[in-house]
Amino acid sequence: MFVCSCFGITEQQVKKHAEDGACTPRQIASACKAGTDCGSCVRRIQALLGRDACPRRDLADRGKPVLSEIADLEEAA
Repeated sequence: MFVCSCFGITEQQVKKHAEDGACTPRQIASACKAGTDCGSCVRRIQALLGRDACPRRDLADRGKPVLSEIADLEEAA
């Protein structure tokens, strides 16, 4: 089922991006543009990203974007 008709993004694609670490609608938008045109899909994206859907939600809840946290870890290695 399509979540974002503007860019043809499906629920499965959003879930895959969440599995890969995107835990906020903004991070989903960065990954695939969903939610960046008309915005009507943002609430659906938020619903798909519910607390249990994101394996790295604890990092996002601390207020630091997941991708920069990963970059910090890579730099430290």
